[in-house]
Amino acid sequence: MFERVTSRFPRTSATRTRAAVLAAGLGTSVVLGVGVAAAVDNTAASTTAGAVQAQAAAQSKAAEKQAKAVQAQAEKAQKAAEAKKAAAAKAAQAKKAAKAAAKKKAASWIDPVKSYKLSASFAQNGGMWAHKHSGQDYAVPTGTPVMAAHGGTVVKAGGNGAGDGPAYGNAIVIKHGNKTYSQYAHLSSVNVKVGQVVKTGQKIALSGNTGNSSGPHLHFEIRTTPNYGSAVNPVSFLRAHGVTV
Repeated sequence: MFERVTSRFPRTSATRTRAAVLAAGLGTSVVLGVGVAAAVDNTAASTTAGAVQAQAAAQSKAAEKQAKAVQAQAEKAQKAAEAKKAAAAKAAQAKKAAKAAAKKKAASWIDPVKSYKLSASFAQNGGMWAHKHSGQDYAVPTGTPVMAAHGGTVVKAGGNGAGDGPAYGNAIVIKHGNKTYSQYAHLSSVNVKVGQVVKTGQKIALSGNTGNSSGPHLHFEIRTTPNYGSAVNPVSFLRAHGVTV
């Protein structure tokens, strides 16, 4: 009889196959674990990046908001400065205009009394005068304020026509320059003295009825000298200087 021989190769092959399967399974587990870990790492990185990006966006927005606030404040300050400059320019212009108006007023002429009625006129004939009337009469009540028709220096003041004769009563003569003088007569009160400088519109006397007068009024003359006999038409003179008489 032949001896039975049993082959061991099949068992070895099965063992090897089992080992291979186990190894493959272990490898798959390892690979799967690495993949899960990688996925977790990627998620964390993505979350961190998103947080950093959000923080950067918030900081950028805050910086932009602050920049706008600074710009708005600067614009407000600029507008305030411009308004202040405009107000200063307006004030300077108003001051200049007031100064010009005052200068114009000082250079202008006015009526010697207000609320009057013209009575005897220049060069009018009449029994009240030795010659023709030398001025313009303004009919006003006694005590009416008499004003300097123009700025100047008082050269005559007082009774007896201030030296021109008793017919004028109390009188004043003011020198204005350029050979121009104004005279105010028949006054009830004289409020200035010789040598006094007066301004246009300044009160110098009160009207009255003194001297050769038939009723309360102001006798007004424009002269080329301080003395009687040099009078010119006062109404024409005043109108030529912009006064409505």
